[in-house]
Amino acid sequence: MSGLMLLDTPSLYFRAFFGVPESVKAPDGTPVNAVRGLIDMIARLVSDRSPERLVCCMDADWRPAFRVEALPSYKAHRVADDGGDQTPDPLSAQLPIIDAVLAAFGLPVAGVAGYEADDVIGTLAVRGAEHGPVDVVTGDRDLFQLVDDARGPVKILYTARGIRNLQIMGEKEVSDKYGIPGRGYGDYATLRGDPSDGLPGVPGVGDKTAAALVTRFGSLEGILAALDAGTTDGFPAGARRRMSEARDYLTAAETVVRVVTDIDDPVLAGLDDRLPSTPKDPAALVELADRWNLSSPVNRLLNALAPS
Repeated sequence: MSGLMLLDTPSLYFRAFFGVPESVKAPDGTPVNAVRGLIDMIARLVSDRSPERLVCCMDADWRPAFRVEALPSYKAHRVADDGGDQTPDPLSAQLPIIDAVLAAFGLPVAGVAGYEADDVIGTLAVRGAEHGPVDVVTGDRDLFQLVDDARGPVKILYTARGIRNLQIMGEKEVSDKYGIPGRGYGDYATLRGDPSDGLPGVPGVGDKTAAALVTRFGSLEGILAALDAGTTDGFPAGARRRMSEARDYLTAAETVVRVVTDIDDPVLAGLDDRLPSTPKDPAALVELADRWNLSSPVNRLLNALAPS
């Protein structure tokens, strides 16, 4: 049994949308593949992991102003012609259904204006680790920076291989996979770059050099301090020059990559994260299940939530 489970909900419903055939539709022809897939994922997670508390974390802002101001390229390639994101229309149509189903179940949901789901997760993970284990369910490697074997502990349940084949990532697993200090993934990603987020990285610095630098200096802050101190020892050939030339980028990218862990907002301060054993609005849940062809996944989640 885990204490607190934090769901990177956008990551999960995108995975469901692309993993469940779009031919799965409601009686009126509306695709419901993402809705059904998400409900089934939550049911599986609750059944397998038995969390005492759970929060469906949401993006209130998928491209926060503070990150774009620091690095204009941040997710710029995902901006649609209308200025929004490039969420496929068949998925966009399902988002209100997802919201309604989660509300009818009474599953705790949290999103904070001006922040991404990652930041909500970061804040709740740090807060929750004071009281027990925290599992973060995501397909986003950026959240590897939250792993903490000492507090909680905080583990990442990485979904790259599917919900049935979760990779449990703690500090040791991150260190073994990337050759970096367990909590150093954010600094590592900053150095090598991440095209999926519009993060260019330092030119000429790949995985091995990034890992060597983070391991040697402990963090991006340590690397920059070494540059300021004129230190040459510990920098692979040519790396010190590349770091110096990329100083402005590194300063900006730190703001972009670092997950916020101290959001101060009433939404989180008053959050009741207890996992419900019965639906909050049974009548609404029945109506949603009938209307959107969701009876099977809804029943699976009801069974998972029911006290044993």
